Amino acid sequence: MTKTEKKEAIHFQFEGEVVSVKENKTIHVLVKTTKLHEKYKKQYVTSRKYAVHDEKNEAQLGDIVLFQECRPISKTKKWRLIKILKKAVK
Repeated sequence: MTKTEKKEAIHFQFEGEVVSVKENKTIHVLVKTTKLHEKYKKQYVTSRKYAVHDEKNEAQLGDIVLFQECRPISKTKKWRLIKILKKAVK
């Protein structure tokens, strides 16, 4: 690789449902993933909550959003909102 070439950073992207919008410029997103048990070959669902930076406070409770990894913004926020895929029905 020469000096002019840059390495492309790989940023993880997830989509999930907004479960909390109480903090300013922060949303909490629940991501559900399906896993397969190694021994019994049964599928089960695991979930994890992420603190996501929402600069414009545009996401609402129940929205489906797409977010990706970024530099650390605070102690818990290492994710940035990309776009809202589906608005919640009021």
